[in-house]
Order: sequence, then structure tokens, then C-alpha cells
Amino acid sequence: MSLKKTNAARFLDTLKLSYEMTSYEVDEDDLSAIHAAKSLGVDASCVFKTLVARDDAKHIVVACIPAAAEIDLKALARIAKVKRCELVAVKELLGLTGYIRGGCSPLAMKKIYPTFIDASIKEHEKVYVSAGLRGIQLCLTPDVLIQASHATCEVLTKI
Repeated sequence: MSLKKTNAARFLDTLKLSYEMTSYEVDEDDLSAIHAAKSLGVDASCVFKTLVARDDAKHIVVACIPAAAEIDLKALARIAKVKRCELVAVKELLGLTGYIRGGCSPLAMKKIYPTFIDASIKEHEKVYVSAGLRGIQLCLTPDVLIQASHATCEVLTKI
């Protein structure tokens, strides 16, 4: 089955970066990255969810962390060199990023935001992130995701 190209996939195409697209059955009652990992039959540690936060100056920052992990907002703030960060409300997601909950890609958002990826990404040969639609994931190397998103890699999760 051929998957419809998403904005994130087209963005990678313009950069001539390699990726694969894969799909899974969406469960409207469980839009978690853990569900995506189970549905894809891959370890949750290699599926990265995209979280959008706002800093104390009202600037937007993006964080990608493993599916089962919890974001450490203090670590995100420290790495982003701001006083504090808080996650944006789900209702704000579409307006800020062009994506909805369960389909938020760190690539090809409406605007370019500072992006931070958990350092554990470097432990994997391939990782999965949302392609920008619920039920569709991009499978790519950590280097491709880091390069395409201009991300900084640091520890962003609670231990």
C-alpha cells in the first residue's frame, strides 16, 4: 500500500534525506506513542513523541522524547536557556504547529521552532516519529532527524 506523502515527508524529500513511511491502525481512545510502538511491533524506546512547550517569554520550543518517557520540563528549560517551560494546551497545537494531537511531527511545522531531542536517540539505528498524520510514522536514522530538525540532543526525560 502506498502512503500519501505528508508535509514532513515532502520536507525530507526537499532535503534529499532518506526515510521510510509506515502506518498503523489508529485508536481514537489511545493516541499515545506507546500504542503506536505496539501497533508497529517495535520497542517503545525507538518511537519518539513530539511535545510542544512554551517558555516563560511565551516562545515555543519542541521536544522529542521516547514514547514511554516523561518530559523533564526543568531540563528542557535549562537546555533551552530559559527560566521555565510548560506544555501547551492540546487545543493550541493545531494553530501553533499545523498538527493535531497524535499526529504531531517535529518536522515541517507551521514555523521553525527550537527543537530538542532526548540524547537516548543516539542509542538507536532507526527511530520513528510522527509523519504528521495520525497512524503514519516516519522511520529514519537519528542523524537524519537531528539534521532535518536542527535539533540539540540532551537528556530531556525524568529518570
